[in-house]
Amino acid sequence: MAPSTPYLAVDLERMQANIARAAEAATARGIALRPHAKTHKTIEIGRMQVAAGAHGLTVATIGEAEVFAAAGLDDLFIAFPLWIDGERAARLSHLVAAGAAISIGVDSVEGAERMARAGLAGRVAARVEVDVGHHRSGCAPERAGEVALAAARAGIDVEGVFAFPGHAYAPDARAVAARHEASGLGVAAEAMRAAGIHPGVVSGGSTPSFEAALETDSPITELRPGVSVFGDAQQWELGTIPPTAIALTAHATVVSHAGGRMVLDAGSKVLGPDRAAWASGHGRLLDDPDARIVQLSEHHAVVELPGELPPLGSRVRVVPNHVCMAVNLVDDLHVFDRGDDELPSTRWRVAARGRND
Repeated sequence: MAPSTPYLAVDLERMQANIARAAEAATARGIALRPHAKTHKTIEIGRMQVAAGAHGLTVATIGEAEVFAAAGLDDLFIAFPLWIDGERAARLSHLVAAGAAISIGVDSVEGAERMARAGLAGRVAARVEVDVGHHRSGCAPERAGEVALAAARAGIDVEGVFAFPGHAYAPDARAVAARHEASGLGVAAEAMRAAGIHPGVVSGGSTPSFEAALETDSPITELRPGVSVFGDAQQWELGTIPPTAIALTAHATVVSHAGGRMVLDAGSKVLGPDRAAWASGHGRLLDDPDARIVQLSEHHAVVELPGELPPLGSRVRVVPNHVCMAVNLVDDLHVFDRGDDELPSTRWRVAARGRND
């Protein structure tokens, strides 16, 4: 019997192809791949990525690191400028004592010194985060040497430098963001060398900038795409991932034709609320590219589409705008060997769901 809707479904065939495609593209250019597991939060998928050649995983929080390390996926980079307190220091120390290799982000002298005062010297490595145009966290690239030197003097092993070119999430911005990333990381790496510290890892990447980064003359030695494992409506609209490669959808039922539109039983509590300013709707339908979700509430999605509406009770496949948000809203992923199979073959637990600590 098919599961009751709404639920998130993984097309295993497409997902495996996406994993292989990213690994092969990076390997062909001699670049290490460290996928961001905050997208899927799922042990089975992390294992597939490592088996395909990933050098480890990226996570966003200590909580996510704890989940993946407990499953043996213990080469982990926490890509966040953690502000270390006693509890965080104890948890990181426990991970390392259990055999995990952990590196964390730092973007200030104060943050580096705080790592050392918390007793993490000789245990946890650091990567200096720099801002290459997204204007979120990260120090100016020319200050990377200053931050790295503070960490090194405090006894912290400095692995290198990293950045997130998040401004690639805009129409026609991928190539520009990749150039900004290459330039900023180049400045940062040189600043570290000038401070006497070798940047062994120069890490960048996002899903929309991934291909452009591989084609750009760049000092990058590692890339960290996340959404590429599944794809989503944002990547579809940006032209990063075609609909034929989208591997995660929300299965929903048509429950109403009120107002001459199609109403589904999957709302923001399944799809997530994200909608970029440039997005054409709150999500898309995988099997009807002209359809748009024009209204989204907690348990309703209102869809406009040309032509005849599907009958009440029909099931449709919805592509969430931001797949990372959608995955974090469910306990399990229903896995279909192929997207057009009638019944799932298994379920995977979203093991790191809610581990935002």
